[in-house]
Amino acid sequence: MHVFHAQLDLTLTVPCCFCVTGDGNPKESSPFINSSAATNMDKSQQYDGNNMALFEEEMDTSPMVSSLLSTLANYSNLPTGSKEHEEDCSPYKAPQLGTLMGVYLPCIQNIFGVILFLRMTWMVGIGGVFGSFIIVFMCCSTTMLTAISMSAIATNGVVPAGGSYYMISRSLGPEFGGAVGICFYLGTTFAGAMYILGCIEILLIYIVPQAAIFKIEGLEGPEAEAALLNNMRVYGTIVLSFMALVVFVGVKYVNKLALVFLACVILSILSVYAGVIKTAIDPPVFPVCLLGNRTLLSKGYDVCAKVIEIDNETVTTKLWRSFCDSEYLNATCDEYFNNNNVTEIQGIPGVTSGILAENLFGNYLEKGMILEKRGLASDVDPDSPTTNSNRYVLADITSFFTLLVGIYFPSVTGIMAGSNRSGDLRDAQKSIPIGTIAAISTTSTVYMSCVVLFGACIEGVVLRDKFGEGVSGNLVIGTLAWPSPWVIVFGSFFSTCGAGLQSLTGAPRLLQAISRDGIIPFLRIFGHGKANGEPTWALLLTASICEIGIIIASLDAVAPILSMFFLMCYMFVNLACALQTLLRTPNWRPRFKFYHWALSFLGMSLCLSLMFMCSWYYAIVAMGIATCIYKYIEFYRAEKEWGDGIRGISLSAARFALMRLEEGPPHTKNWRPQILVLVSMDAEQNIEQPRLLSLTNQLKAGKGLTIVGTCVQGTFLDNYTDAHKADQSLRKLMETEKVKGFTQVVISSNLRDGTSHLIQVGGLGGLKHNTVMVSWPRNWKQPECHQEFRNFIEVVRETTIASIALLVPKNISSYPSNGERFTEGHIDVWWVVHDGGMLMLLPFLLRQHKVWRKCKMRIFTVAQMDDNSIQMKKDLLTFLYHLRIDAVVEVVEMHDGDISAYTYEKTLIMEQRSQILKQMHLTKNEMEREVQLSHSKNVSTPTSPTSPTSPAAPAGGAVARPDNKGAEKEKSLLTATPEAGKDFFNMKPNQTDVRRMHTAMRLNEVITKKSKEAKLVLLNMPGPPKNRVGEENYMEFLEVLTEGLNRVLLVRGGGREVITIYS
Repeated sequence: MHVFHAQLDLTLTVPCCFCVTGDGNPKESSPFINSSAATNMDKSQQYDGNNMALFEEEMDTSPMVSSLLSTLANYSNLPTGSKEHEEDCSPYKAPQLGTLMGVYLPCIQNIFGVILFLRMTWMVGIGGVFGSFIIVFMCCSTTMLTAISMSAIATNGVVPAGGSYYMISRSLGPEFGGAVGICFYLGTTFAGAMYILGCIEILLIYIVPQAAIFKIEGLEGPEAEAALLNNMRVYGTIVLSFMALVVFVGVKYVNKLALVFLACVILSILSVYAGVIKTAIDPPVFPVCLLGNRTLLSKGYDVCAKVIEIDNETVTTKLWRSFCDSEYLNATCDEYFNNNNVTEIQGIPGVTSGILAENLFGNYLEKGMILEKRGLASDVDPDSPTTNSNRYVLADITSFFTLLVGIYFPSVTGIMAGSNRSGDLRDAQKSIPIGTIAAISTTSTVYMSCVVLFGACIEGVVLRDKFGEGVSGNLVIGTLAWPSPWVIVFGSFFSTCGAGLQSLTGAPRLLQAISRDGIIPFLRIFGHGKANGEPTWALLLTASICEIGIIIASLDAVAPILSMFFLMCYMFVNLACALQTLLRTPNWRPRFKFYHWALSFLGMSLCLSLMFMCSWYYAIVAMGIATCIYKYIEFYRAEKEWGDGIRGISLSAARFALMRLEEGPPHTKNWRPQILVLVSMDAEQNIEQPRLLSLTNQLKAGKGLTIVGTCVQGTFLDNYTDAHKADQSLRKLMETEKVKGFTQVVISSNLRDGTSHLIQVGGLGGLKHNTVMVSWPRNWKQPECHQEFRNFIEVVRETTIASIALLVPKNISSYPSNGERFTEGHIDVWWVVHDGGMLMLLPFLLRQHKVWRKCKMRIFTVAQMDDNSIQMKKDLLTFLYHLRIDAVVEVVEMHDGDISAYTYEKTLIMEQRSQILKQMHLTKNEMEREVQLSHSKNVSTPTSPTSPTSPAAPAGGAVARPDNKGAEKEKSLLTATPEAGKDFFNMKPNQTDVRRMHTAMRLNEVITKKSKEAKLVLLNMPGPPKNRVGEENYMEFLEVLTEGLNRVLLVRGGGREVITIYS
């Protein structure tokens, strides 16, 4: 066993991956099924004991669980980067990032950004504390609900690097995945443009205004605005080119500087809180000059007064000269200037000043309106036009509630930063939910507290002053910071630079991942890059799209654009979670339990509402782009067909879906049992085992494909009425048992061929069964039921050849009906050999039904003498953790023991009985042939119609039923040929049969001991003998294996994986 583990570790690094075959087609490979490592080993070393002899003929395709548990549990060697885990089977260093460094801090860095520093105070001033709090709460609630949905998707298996694009494309398919992936890419790209514009705004307005190429000094109104935008375009293009060059040359330096940029953000926020505390103790002196109730430009005055006294002489000030035609006291001045006094107020009165009440409600402004202080007297003639408006602080844009939503929303994006790094996390299923939700909680708390604190500390006219024109050109949030405004200025400058670099690093990789998926053909060129995998072409396209945002030049205009794309992305994350929850796909088993489809729908509705609130025309454009990409991917993959009316659309959709199913087998995570239920009918065409349909309903819960099939013996012309009656009986029982599916009745000359036809041709196109359910032949030991068990064995053989799973419920009459409820108990899984994971999946599906919901799952596996049972249990627990299945695990040790005399005796009796049955069941043709042969030789003494050496009846042939004197006939067989009788009683049991009987008895002993009281026992079903000799022995082995158990479900896998740890 130790050698076997070593081989696996050398050859296998991930439990399930896709490798590309020589013809270029991806082929599913797995260490679980048909493992080359297991096949190439010397079987005598693996299975030289007696305990597992019953399963040894199929060990090459169904390896022992004990041999593969360490590989099943070892999922951590996932490749990272833009390539999917499915495309790369090479070993990779195990990721080591924890929750703090891998998720929490990256999310914090991406969420806090330029809007907090440049627009948050303005939003509070315009929208009021109450309105701004509603905006922040709505946006933060949206991201929190999205994070809950994202956590459910991210913990539903191992999510390799790829973030939201990977999650949505794998949850909703390539069409939605491609559309949302492009939206997320465009959002990230425009975010880069927004960060660069924020960086330039801080540089040109607050740090070095004199660096402007287009001089703003002396310009007023539209001319000044145009000059500012042109400066933004020139410097933005320069900064964008420099950042793109940095990303191209050395992306590793960007990642190394990430913590520095994060430190700048945190330091800036702490300085704001420190400033708030200081205002309560010692409010800073920060004067704002008002004329009447209008805010004056700080550059328009030197002293906040009309005149001042110098040496007992009244002298006019710069402010006087701004509103009057001369500096003399008798000059003609502006009417409003004459009628109103100049007052100086404190820009930051402090948190204890009570200014919160004044800032509680909104004050929305039209473009060009003067910022006015509420509650201050102002003498203005309503009929006279406003003059000298360029002396006041003016609103630069028309503001309204929905505009604020669009500008603010980018400040809560960035929640995907943790899931984007999922390939680098030590335990992504634990870190992503905790880290993301903690980061959103932290940032939401900061944002909500900032809204209240800004409203409680800063004067309303200062809050509404977007560029700080009334406070000497200072950054408004900087006026609050302690110890100096420059802490915020430089902190926000470096944080915007860092965020811009991060966007230009992440967006090309996302585009590269989409391109390499090949779902959008014209983007394939962007999947190529440098030799080290850096996405050169994708970076070039990203920089070009980013330049569009730079040309727009206005931060307030770019923010709603990226809000659209992010909101659409978040909307589809919520939709993916809601659909997965409502459809109840078997693979949907998130380890994160605190989600609900209603929360996902609420998040989706919020996203859609916010999109149209921000900008209805941007929302329509974004949805149009997503729709075009969706239809492009859909049309590229399938030919469009027009029909007329609803019926034509339905037929076209059905045909299209069936053709899509034909393209290949379903991915492991989409596998669910599509069941063909084989039932037998009595003479009145009523079903003999109705509980088979009850079990089917409990297993399917109305999902997927179910075909209930039966066979009527005879010819089509003579038995069509019986077949129709049987079909009606099936439909009626399906309706009673609430089984959604189809019926299929075939007429055949014999039942064996009819059953074979059902297995071969059931279903339509790609909608075919992958599992057969057939009841255990109850009275197979009775001579009259001889053909029945032979038919059963042929079904086992045919399903094995066709790679179809097989379910055989034993004692089906004791299974619960759909109306029963188990209030407690266990479903016990005895996992002896691994044949694709059916034994894991079936209890999970059963427990979705109300009959089995209260039952707990227990998994037993068998350890041999050389196995480390403690390590096996640890590996099995790890494997179940990644499968998101809750079960009690127990490893049962079965050491090689001496074969008892009782085993020999039982085997001998079985073989003797088998020999007698062979001779009793010659076909009618053979008996007649023997009689004709004796007559042709003119033998006077009639010979016995049977002989010990006569061959058995071929399976599937018409078998003559023995007469009622079966016991007498059996006795005559021995007396007619004394030599044969002597051979029966002197024969020795076959050693292979002895070992298999030993396996069956030992397994039955431990199963009965552990699972006697279980509500259901699931057990690997051994395969039938490869040759047709000893078929009765095979049935006897199964009978011994399940003896003493009430409800047993024997399971054979279909030769492929049906359960996966991946999302």
